[in-house]
Amino acid sequence: MDLTYETYIGGTLEQVWKAIVDAEYVKQVYYGSVIESTFQAGDSLAYVGPGSQGERTTHVFGSILTCESNRELSFRHFTGKAYNPETDKYESRVTYQLEKIGEAVKLTLIHDQWKENDPSYEGSKKSWPMLLSNTKTLVETGKTLKFT
Repeated sequence: MDLTYETYIGGTLEQVWKAIVDAEYVKQVYYGSVIESTFQAGDSLAYVGPGSQGERTTHVFGSILTCESNRELSFRHFTGKAYNPETDKYESRVTYQLEKIGEAVKLTLIHDQWKENDPSYEGSKKSWPMLLSNTKTLVETGKTLKFT
């Protein structure tokens, strides 16, 4: 049931890291949502942006498990209440891992520790390839893909 994706990106560790954690880059990858966090273990994390509850709809929230700049980010993952009023029942974990491979960066995304019957599983399975493709395209070209 784990979701695991590997993507190779023509860029530096620093560029790929920025695409994952810097609000201005995240906003481009995540359709107008920004990431809000101190990126310190135990602190909160939220992806907030336009949605069904207005301009500050919380799409995903959780707390930082590990954060090592240019290497790894892992956090507890819950979907926002706009998607599931019982979101607290369905915790999972998201981990980004970065590794330099020649002149490229290998970005591994692992979304695991799913609870049985998590209603966000299918949406995540569908969305991650698009988000990772957007990350790759942004780093390599300075633009994102237009899916809608």
